[in-house]
Amino acid sequence: MTRPVLLVIVGPTAAGKTDLSIRLASEFGGEIVSADSRQVYRGLDIGTAKPTPAERAAVPHHMIDVAYPDQVLTLAEYQQAATEAIEAIGARGNLPMLVGGTGQYVHAVTEGWCVPAVPPQPALRASLEERARSEGAAELHRSLSALDPEAAGRIDYRNIRRVIRALEVCIVTGHPISAQQRKCPPTWRIIRIGVQRTRDDLYRRIDERVDRMIEAGLVTEVEGLASRFGWNPPAMTGLGYRQVGQFLRGEASLEDAVALIKRQTRRLVHQQSTWFREDDTAITWVDPVELDTAGVRDVVAHGQDDGYGWAA
Repeated sequence: MTRPVLLVIVGPTAAGKTDLSIRLASEFGGEIVSADSRQVYRGLDIGTAKPTPAERAAVPHHMIDVAYPDQVLTLAEYQQAATEAIEAIGARGNLPMLVGGTGQYVHAVTEGWCVPAVPPQPALRASLEERARSEGAAELHRSLSALDPEAAGRIDYRNIRRVIRALEVCIVTGHPISAQQRKCPPTWRIIRIGVQRTRDDLYRRIDERVDRMIEAGLVTEVEGLASRFGWNPPAMTGLGYRQVGQFLRGEASLEDAVALIKRQTRRLVHQQSTWFREDDTAITWVDPVELDTAGVRDVVAHGQDDGYGWAA
């Protein structure tokens, strides 16, 4: 029996994943499941580079606008909803396409992570965040090492949010988070495409995209969101929203805020590369402009290695 296909498209911010995914979905009868941790929030449109209304009308999209900015969408909740969307797309006879640059989302779905269903603990998180500020990120990471050496070995001490989440699960459940993160791989035949560009081209695209966001009204968007939800929700700390918030609160000039968005977007690109590096042999990296879609069609239809090296 032929296993259902899941086409996964990953790559760094601004590489062209959206354009390529819409092009392939239009050609192969696909529906797109977003794997972007910021596009899940309603109202965060310009700063997350969401597909336009026209693009979403042309191709069905899922896992976009599923939570309000003051809500917390856990990894377990995302994984369950995305998996259900993928299975429903396949049941309709269409091609499910998981598209995005949030590595944790992609891995949780494609590897079948058993994510601990521990809801956020606001008071505990606030206490751990205060420790990170007063004692430093390295000290907080050492606390995780004492409770769960395996998890600490996988998490960079500078990624304070992930360190806090791991500590949160350890403290609430009384067991290491690493012991609770089993994997149950799905039965889909997964084909992975990575969108890549030269560093200079990618950095140019990042700069141009940030400039377009400002011209499109990002400052007004952030101002409106802050008036409704304040500055504290996790959604408001995302790239672009945090820096524009600094400008609106008088903590930075607009010019400095824009420069910071561009610089930190480049840093994000490096983090995304780290996420997908371990999958490098399973991902076929392509230039989206030069991609031969006939090759994709053959692999999706027959699961054959047609010279691209796609694992099917």
